[in-house]
Amino acid sequence: MLRRLYFVLPDVESARQIFDDLLLARISDRHIHFLARSDISLGDLPEVNVLQKTDIVHGAELGMIIGAVAGVIGGAVVVFFPPGGVTLQLGAILLAAIVGAFFGTWVASMKASAIPNSRLAPFAAAIESGQVLMMVDVPLHKVAATKELVERRHPEAAAGGVEATMPAFP
Repeated sequence: MLRRLYFVLPDVESARQIFDDLLLARISDRHIHFLARSDISLGDLPEVNVLQKTDIVHGAELGMIIGAVAGVIGGAVVVFFPPGGVTLQLGAILLAAIVGAFFGTWVASMKASAIPNSRLAPFAAAIESGQVLMMVDVPLHKVAATKELVERRHPEAAAGGVEATMPAFP
């Protein structure tokens, strides 16, 4: 499992220098992401993607749960109170739960793709003031060394905390 480290940087030039230092420390560029105000060009620095910028993951998780529960309830109503003398098995409840989970995931993720990531809310004021947010995903055994590297080489970078767990896939 990876941990996500957050750092607030004063400008793009500082972000570029830290990016180079992290690459030299053997942190892959696919594990380093930057977010800045829309009118600030990051150049060739890797920007955040839609999964990191929006609440799509959280929305999909919540939609799956709500959809599955609604499917179980709807399936149970249909099984125990069948329409027009139709006989249904208990497997209909399972099928309704699966369909509900998929539908809930789809609808909620579409809606959540328009909502900013709630985990980035503490950094919104800094980003709007022109600063750059850097997210670095590292294994647990590299967290301390990565924080120490950034703090030692770039005192202008403000540590923004560590996110508890990240999925193993990017």
